Amino acid sequence: KALKNSIEISQDTREKVQAFAKLYNYKPNNIAISLKNRRTKNIGVIIPDIVHHFFSTVIKGIEKYANQRGYNVLVCVSDESFQKEVINMELLANGSIDGFIMALSAETQEKNDFKHLQEVVEQGIPLVLFDRITDEVICDKVIINDTDIARKVTERLIEQGKRRIALVTTEDYLNVSAKRKEGYLAALRKHDIEINDSLILQIPYDQDVPERFLEFFKNQAIDAVVCVNEIFGLQSMRAIQESGLSIPEDIAVIGFTDGILSKLASPRMSSVAQHGDLMGEKAAALLIDKIEAPPDKNLMYTTEVVEATLIERESTSKDKG
Repeated sequence: KALKNSIEISQDTREKVQAFAKLYNYKPNNIAISLKNRRTKNIGVIIPDIVHHFFSTVIKGIEKYANQRGYNVLVCVSDESFQKEVINMELLANGSIDGFIMALSAETQEKNDFKHLQEVVEQGIPLVLFDRITDEVICDKVIINDTDIARKVTERLIEQGKRRIALVTTEDYLNVSAKRKEGYLAALRKHDIEINDSLILQIPYDQDVPERFLEFFKNQAIDAVVCVNEIFGLQSMRAIQESGLSIPEDIAVIGFTDGILSKLASPRMSSVAQHGDLMGEKAAALLIDKIEAPPDKNLMYTTEVVEATLIERESTSKDKG
C-alpha cells in the first residue's frame, strides 16, 4: 500500500517504505500480482508479417495507447501461417495475457477455419480483430473503409481521363483485397467502363514473381493501375519502367499503405494512407475497455471504421511535388 501511495498509510511511513524499496532496487512481482488480481496487464498482438509498414504502424498505435493505460504489449508473428497463428494463441492464452489484438493470417483465411478464435472468445478472453477480419467470429473489429476508398481512388484516375485501369491484387479469399477489388469494379461500372478481366493481375501472397509484373505491363494497353498494397505498387512501378514506359505520363500508379517505400520511390508513389497508428489505438481502446469492464456488464460488440485518405504524389500527376 505504501508503494502505491495509499492514503491508508501515513506519509512518513510511505516515504520510508519507498526509500527502502529504492535502496534495494525492489520491483513488484507482476506474476504474483496478476494471480491475485486475475489480470496480467499484458496484451497479446498477433500480426501476419513484419514486412509491411502498415503492421508496424498498428503496433506503434497499440503500444502508445496500451502503455498510457498501464498495459504491456507482447507481439507475435504468424508469418501468414495458420499453424503458427494457432500456436501463438495457445501460448499467450495460457495465462500470459488479458486479451488479443490480431489480424488473420493468409492461410487462416484460405482455410476458412476460425475455431481457435471462437474458442478464445468462448473462454471469455477479449478479442479484437483488425484489418484482416472475419464475420464468422463475434468480437470487436477495426477496419478501414476498403471498398469505399478503392472506389474513390479508381474514380480519381477516371477523372484524370484514364480508361484502361488495371488492378494488381491478391487472391479473393483475403478479405481486404476482395473489398478493394469490389470498390475498383464499382467505380468502373458507375462510369460505364467495360470490365476487362485481363486487366486484373492476381498474385499469390506467398510468391515473389517479378516476371509476371513485367509480362503484365508489357503485353497490356494500360494507362493506370491500382495496387492493393505498397509492395505491389513498387513492383508495378519497376516493371513499368523496365518496359520502357514512363510514370505517370504512360501509366499512373496508386498503392495502399503510404509507408516509407511510397515516399522514397522514384517517382514518389501516390498512396492510400490507412492510418495504422489510429487503427492500433482504437483496437487497444476497445480491448482494454472490455478487459476492465465489470463481469456483469453486458457490453455490445462494435466495428470501428477508420476513414482512409488518398495522398497524391508524382506517380499520378507530374505536377505533384
